[in-house]
This record gives sequence, structure tokens and C-alpha cells, in this order.
Amino acid sequence: MKNVFALIDCNNFYASCERVFNPLLENKPVIVLSNNDGCCVARSNEAKKLGIKMGEPFFKIKDLIEKNKVNVFSSNYELYGDISNRVVNTLFTFSPDVEVYSIDEAFVNLKNLAVNDYRNTGKQIREKVLSWTGIPVSVGISPTKTLSKVANEFVKKNKSLNGVLSLIDYSEEEIDNLLRELDVSDVWGIGRQYSKKLREDGINTAYDFKYSNPKYIQKIMTIGGIKTQQELKGISCIPIEYEIPDKKGICTSRSFGKNVTTFNELKEAISTYTTTASEKLRSQSSRCFRITVFIRTNPFRVNDKQYSNSCSYNFQEATQYTPDLIKAGISLLNKIYKPGYYYQKAGILLTEIIPQGKEQESLFNLDNLQYKNPKKDLVIQKVDEINSLFGNNTLIFGSSGIKKEWKIKSEKRSDRYTTCFKEILTIKI
Repeated sequence: MKNVFALIDCNNFYASCERVFNPLLENKPVIVLSNNDGCCVARSNEAKKLGIKMGEPFFKIKDLIEKNKVNVFSSNYELYGDISNRVVNTLFTFSPDVEVYSIDEAFVNLKNLAVNDYRNTGKQIREKVLSWTGIPVSVGISPTKTLSKVANEFVKKNKSLNGVLSLIDYSEEEIDNLLRELDVSDVWGIGRQYSKKLREDGINTAYDFKYSNPKYIQKIMTIGGIKTQQELKGISCIPIEYEIPDKKGICTSRSFGKNVTTFNELKEAISTYTTTASEKLRSQSSRCFRITVFIRTNPFRVNDKQYSNSCSYNFQEATQYTPDLIKAGISLLNKIYKPGYYYQKAGILLTEIIPQGKEQESLFNLDNLQYKNPKKDLVIQKVDEINSLFGNNTLIFGSSGIKKEWKIKSEKRSDRYTTCFKEILTIKI
């Protein structure tokens, strides 16, 4: 049986999450800000109509926000992540073949379902997700993942489709008519850089791309371009991915909530970021050989002295043990820190990552228990378990600090209704 892919895309996801627990926000403009309340990263349809653009700096639109009474929220990723999981769990009630593509998108393969009317199935998915989670979604259905993305693009633009478009029964001519209206840069897998080159050679729409010479496409975009072209022709080349591939690099960095000048504040930040990155490393059962630390001032403060630098350290044996990584990170910070500057951002990067259990021992470390002490793995495992059970930062490392006055601004964050007992929704009668 041929594949039948449904792409479920949560509408204005962050803004929709805020509305789930605050019905008064319905039909009112809502925006969500990036880390440090810097710029707009999510907008409700009402906010879009006001002309608020994605990525627009918050300070530039303050007057517009006040004039139109726009509801503004700081990012609440803990809430958004939990609601995303609930949406995915709802999708599993329709099919076991689910791929989580991003926090607000998932592919579902419907090929094994006894379905005569896929549009009706899409309607059922949409209604169930809304009923169970409160999140409105758009559903695009087709024989390939790329075409389901195309279908979803048109769902968002055409309200008469009522959130669902199935291309399963469309003729090739009808699909081609849709592809003529779709810019080549909007095709999944092409993007800005490739589309720039394609336009130079007269390929402006998805239709043009579909019927271009395959040899030319392969020359420009390698095998990935050929797969995209075949998918637009209705030939499935990109299967459902059931497991998220392990990251080959893990980066944790943030802009500070205030100008940071002291080494101690930077040390707390580097320790905190290293702790977060090492947790991600262990969550995918990996170890790393290399850690990089970087710091920088604010390039937009043209009257300030500017400075940025980075430094790396290679471990003799791969590690996932947070104290070892923190110790190396602070040592690197010592090498690049310079007093007298206003630092705006810092971060760490873990690279040369390998799966746990496939480490190659160092010839010079055979008798050194620094990396091989089994107690270390047991201790850090228990730390992870306690933090998972009782909440993040239940146990912290002393070098990460307590007050953390440098932390990012999050002055407009809503409560973490579903993940924090102290912030659970209360109803007064």
C-alpha cells in the first residue's frame, strides 16, 4: 500500500499555548518574545494583521503594542514543550507511525488505516487535538511528506479549507496548479540559499522545480534535491523517522539580562550552561571529547569597547560527567576573560560526540581513574533522576551560583501550568 502522510502543524503554536489557559486572549492580538525579551518569535493572526513581523525587535514596536493593546508574553518553553508532547500523544491514537519534526509539527503515516475519506480523517485529527489539548492545527495530507507540506501551506492561506487539505484524490493537473502558486523558496528542503541559485536559472515556483532537468537539480542540490523533486511528483522518497538522530554538537548559550563585567558572573553562567549541555549529552547516551567556551560583548553598543573570544579543550577520554566539564569550562574562561568589558553573551559547545559504550581508551590514561571511575556515572545518574522527579535545579552545582542576577529577562512569562505545582491553574468560585 502506498504511503499516506499527514502533516500536523500547530497554528501560531506559542501564542495558542498562551490562549489555552487564558480564554480572554481569544480573538485578541498576542505575541511571544524571544529569550531575554528581545524580539518577537510568535504572533497570533490578529497580531500579524497589525503589521508585527517575525523577529522584529520588541523596543521598535512598543508604541504599536500599547496603541493596539497587544498581549505580550516572555517565552515559556517548559509549558510549550509539555503541550507539544500532549499533541504528539494525541496523534499516536490515530497511528503508531508518528515523526516529531519540530515542537509544533509532526508527520503521521496513515497508510495502514482503513480510510476511504482522508479529508474526513484529517478533520477528526484536527477536532481531537483541539478537544484534548486546546491547540488548533492545520492538516495537510498527500502521498509524500513534501507534498503534505505543500498542502499545509495552502491550508494556512485559505480559510475555506477549514484547516484540512487532502491531495490524495487530486489529479496531477490539480496538484500542478497548486505548485504554480508556490514560491520555490517555500518548498520543504530548498530554502533561501538554494532558491537564490534556482531563481538565477529561471526556476521560480515549485512547478518549475518539479519539471526541471534532474541532472541540473542534482548538480545544484545533490541527492537531496532529487528526492525533493521526486516527492513533488508524488513518489515517496523520505520515510518517517521514528528516532531523532543524536546531536553531533550541543550548544548552550544565552544573552544576559544585564551587562556582565565580573569573572564570577561569567563563571556562574558557564557552569550553568555546561550543566544544561551535559544533561542533553547524557539524555542521548553520549560522551564528548571536546568543550569550547565563548564570550562576547554587545556589538550594537557602538560606544562600548568590543571584545569576543573562544577557547577549546580536548579530553584524553570522552566524558559526560558534569563536574569534569565544568572544571574544563571554567579553566577555558580563565584564559579568555578580560576585565573592563561589558559582556552581553556567553556559551559553551560540546563536540566530537560519540555514543556511550563505544569510547576508545587513551594509552596514557590506563591507570588513571579520572574518567573511568564508575562512581561518577552513578552519582551523576542519581542527580539526573532527582532533578527529573522533583524539577529542574533541585540539585545544582555550587559554581552555578544561587541568585544568578545575570539571567535572561523573562518579565512577562506566564505560569507553567502543567509542569509546576506552585503555578498550577486555580479557579476561584
